[in-house]
Amino acid sequence: MAAKPIPEGFHSVTPYMTVRNAARAIEFYKQAFGAVEKGVMNSPDGKVAHAELQIGDSIIMLGDEFPEMGALSPQSTGGAGMGLHIYLEDVDSAFDRAVKAGATVEMPVADMFWGDRYGKLADPFGHKWSIGTHKRDVSMSEMEDAMKHMPKSA
Repeated sequence: MAAKPIPEGFHSVTPYMTVRNAARAIEFYKQAFGAVEKGVMNSPDGKVAHAELQIGDSIIMLGDEFPEMGALSPQSTGGAGMGLHIYLEDVDSAFDRAVKAGATVEMPVADMFWGDRYGKLADPFGHKWSIGTHKRDVSMSEMEDAMKHMPKSA
């Protein structure tokens, strides 16, 4: 039987995150976002070489830092160059659960002009997360108009 070009459970794009202390990160993602551990492979020195977690219907991959191979976490590089977004049924309870698990609030949950109830967090490993519940469909022109009428930040 031939292998599927995109393995079962995966989508076309799958984030791969490098973290410092991946074993701890896996436990954090389970508590904060309800992640389910699909598999973990450890290197001979006990570090996590590769792990797969499922959050909702999506899989993320992660592993420990391996500086000798150029695999560095945001904590080593001075910041995350990207963020991850999760859509879920109840953003408010998920946000509270993530904060209780150790995430830092970057933007409290609020209703947004693009139709989502949305908030932003930083995890203890330097990665940025936004989470939301889609509340209403808004066209691009409606979003653009709403943006024009937003108050200017100081």
